[in-house]
Amino acid sequence: MWLSSVPRILAALAGLIGAAGIAGAALAAHGGYDENLRTASQFALIHAALVAALCLATTPTRTTILAAGVVLAGAGLFCGDLALRALKGHSLFPMAAPTGGSLLIAGWLLLSLAAVIRLPPK
Repeated sequence: MWLSSVPRILAALAGLIGAAGIAGAALAAHGGYDENLRTASQFALIHAALVAALCLATTPTRTTILAAGVVLAGAGLFCGDLALRALKGHSLFPMAAPTGGSLLIAGWLLLSLAAVIRLPPK
């Protein structure tokens, strides 16, 4: 039963990442921060849209829900690390951005898998 609310929770979190992407883009444009903040905001916006599409524009399956969760975690790590580097001069933790990037790749591959197989949610 709780699984039916997971897509809505992921979509809500995607909205927050999207909002952070817009705020980051504005800060990057007007605040004089380095290129990391611009990259973080672009990645946040792209991946927030993907998670929202996976959760809201499709009939969620276990694979699309998993893909959305993996992309959301990856975007949080990757974008969060780049933004923190731009704003505070240090990273979240060692290898946070590469780990996030790897999760983003895995999420996109899960999306490809979801297009091929259809596992309905439990």
